[in-house]
Amino acid sequence: MNIKIKKIRDSAIIPTKAHDTDACFDIYADLKGRSFLDFDLDNPGSDLITVDDAVKIAPGEWCSISTGFCTEIPEGYFAPVFCRSGMGIKRHLRLCNSVGIIDSSYRGEWVVALHNDGNTSQVIHHGDRIAQFTILPVLDINLEEVNNISDTDRGSGGFGSTGV
Repeated sequence: MNIKIKKIRDSAIIPTKAHDTDACFDIYADLKGRSFLDFDLDNPGSDLITVDDAVKIAPGEWCSISTGFCTEIPEGYFAPVFCRSGMGIKRHLRLCNSVGIIDSSYRGEWVVALHNDGNTSQVIHHGDRIAQFTILPVLDINLEEVNNISDTDRGSGGFGSTGV
């Protein structure tokens, strides 16, 4: 299957797979031209410095990260966008909406919103891998309202009802 992808800015990096057998494509941050002021941690007592081509996400805060590309996903398919495992485990960053959904009719720039669940600020630089996606089919589902549904062994047992 071919998916059309277009760079919106020359600085954008087209998503890639690290290995041919990977399920998902890595999405890269396109942060050329963005900057923030910070202290030089290598030089205590120094004045503020400008950090170019990057954004800083403080603990408990979130930030929208540009990707610099848009797509044309064929009708009947969609792209679920997931957090990369290393972002969550090592850096305490997650997608704000847990899983993003790019519908086939969407033609705008892909933007990844990251939330910092950790206790220290995190810096995202231009070219960092920030999320991952795959392409999946949309099933043609019809919801049928009924008066009764069948019983099962589990029934209406909710969270933890089958054991811990």
